[in-house]
Amino acid sequence: MLDPNNNSTTQMVAEINALLADHFALYVKTKNFHWHVKGPRFRDLHVLFDEQAIEIRDQIDAIGERARKIGGDTITSVGMIAQHTQVKDQDKVSLSAEEMIRELRDDNANMVSRLKAMKETAEAAGDNATDGLIDDWTDMAEERVWFLNSILG
Repeated sequence: MLDPNNNSTTQMVAEINALLADHFALYVKTKNFHWHVKGPRFRDLHVLFDEQAIEIRDQIDAIGERARKIGGDTITSVGMIAQHTQVKDQDKVSLSAEEMIRELRDDNANMVSRLKAMKETAEAAGDNATDGLIDDWTDMAEERVWFLNSILG
């Protein structure tokens, strides 16, 4: 466990919690689009959005547990998710498939940027395990961006 009184560790926990909030918010948005996509590509997008939502959901526990393993606490409520996420709500159910794809692509690209920025904090905290996990999470988010971008042509 890292020193919980170290400023670098405190910053690492804060960034992990922001990443956790992003994953919760992106999971909900991706499921929303999975349920509401319409049009000639319905089946393909319905399946893709579900696959991506599952991947995001499966990362949530690992991210939360990482905060705990380094001596921090995690976000504890929907209110805290809203407070810490950079993913904007999308309540419209009438978006076109292309609008959904663009929005998810951009949200995932923002997540890639957040993850890459976290590397420096992990290094400063001497947190090699989180540093390695960030690489894995970045690769997954980059793949989602690639898939969504490829659909747009």
